[in-house]
Amino acid sequence: MTAAGLSFSSNPRYRKNMIVEPRPALDRFIAALESHFAAATSGRGEENQGFTAAYATLIDAFETYDEALYEATGIDTPFIVYDDGEDEDDYDEDDLDDDMDGDDEDEDGDGF
Repeated sequence: MTAAGLSFSSNPRYRKNMIVEPRPALDRFIAALESHFAAATSGRGEENQGFTAAYATLIDAFETYDEALYEATGIDTPFIVYDDGEDEDDYDEDDLDDDMDGDDEDEDGDGF
């Protein structure tokens, strides 16, 4: 999804060799979620500049947290940010095979 037809993509070049601690990155991500929620529920819609700024900040904050967490722990978050050229319908569940135990069945029937 893009806000107001704008494309937001991360530029990892500026983060190279930069060590980010996961806890402050998580705090920034949570604040970005709060700002995005406030902008989304303001009733001004996706075309509003405040919403597009909150949208871009949320993507950046998540990617920073995701990278910081992985660098510190080796653990990924279960979320994916799609670029404009990608469509979630094109995502192949087989891409998750490396992260899963190989059993694709929902053993307890709860949908997870």
